[in-house]
Amino acid sequence: MPPRWRVGWTAWRNATIASPRFQTWAARLPLVRGVARRRAAQSFDLLAGFCYSQILAATEASGLLDRLAEGPCNLAAVIATTGLPEPAALRLVRAAAAIDLAESVGPGWWMLGQQGAPLQANPGARAMVRHHALLYADLADPLALLRANRQNPTALSAFWHYSAETEGETAQAYSTLMASSQAMVARETLAAYPFARHRRVVDLGGGHGVFIAALAAACPALGLGVFDLPPVVAGTATRLAGTTLGDRVTLHPGDFFGTPLPAGYDCMTLVRILHDHDDGAVEALLAAAWAALPRGGRLVISEPMADTSGARAMGDGYFGLYLWAMNSGRPRSATEYRTLLQKAGFSTTRHIPTDLPVITSVLVSTK
Repeated sequence: MPPRWRVGWTAWRNATIASPRFQTWAARLPLVRGVARRRAAQSFDLLAGFCYSQILAATEASGLLDRLAEGPCNLAAVIATTGLPEPAALRLVRAAAAIDLAESVGPGWWMLGQQGAPLQANPGARAMVRHHALLYADLADPLALLRANRQNPTALSAFWHYSAETEGETAQAYSTLMASSQAMVARETLAAYPFARHRRVVDLGGGHGVFIAALAAACPALGLGVFDLPPVVAGTATRLAGTTLGDRVTLHPGDFFGTPLPAGYDCMTLVRILHDHDDGAVEALLAAAWAALPRGGRLVISEPMADTSGARAMGDGYFGLYLWAMNSGRPRSATEYRTLLQKAGFSTTRHIPTDLPVITSVLVSTK
């Protein structure tokens, strides 16, 4: 049971802020009016959030986001870009402006807004917006999804299901999505940890090598490797062929759960890998990493984590349901990972803060 004082305080607070009389008083009192209005707006955002996400999806899918980036756009241009009839085109651009994807710059003219500008310039985020059509389909009836208890196939589980026998076209689809959304994670990870202290680094589940390419640019003296499933590594080889990384990166085809991890590296990385897997699989992978590393070797884990200050809604909120719909994995806190890492044999684990915890958090464990 929780502490009695905590239960009593929470019950009193909830009864107070739920009272219409208190809400009216708070909205009128200058000292707390701003807080009351912000809380009211946040409550409405919980109700309207799905509409906002669909406005974003329509703005991206229709090409309107790119058209707004080209410069001032009038209604005729919105109609030509989106192919929508006039009333619908006007409704879409006004809705985009309401959530700051667009901005009115004069009567009947729009440009990108302060939310739209960084989004339009971020290929990874835009790829995820398009990908979210699968998530929205799975969440059409969220209680039905939860009641199924991960026993039924879903749109997301079909997309992310892969194995050593996965066909090249399927492997290409998920690897391309991961690659397109990896750049910001790579920047945050490289800013958080000094990889140059190592001799050789292998990225486990490294996909098409986006993280390892960023690491190569930041640390020219490092020896580098990528370990992933054979069809994924085949695509990686194609992407690296003819580049300066072609001879520098060693490719290791294999399966996390059936192939020994490559030896000879004093640092291993797991970038957005562990939260995709259930606890048993994570324990096995961490134990395999510990076995493959030399004494004093480091394992660097980088991914969004639950219970992270400044990003709590992202953890158990967004990733909680996303991974449930994926039928695999769960968000974990840094504390939960410490327990799993200690069980695998790692002696110490440090949690290194990042500038954008909503993008990723970093843990460094030492053998």
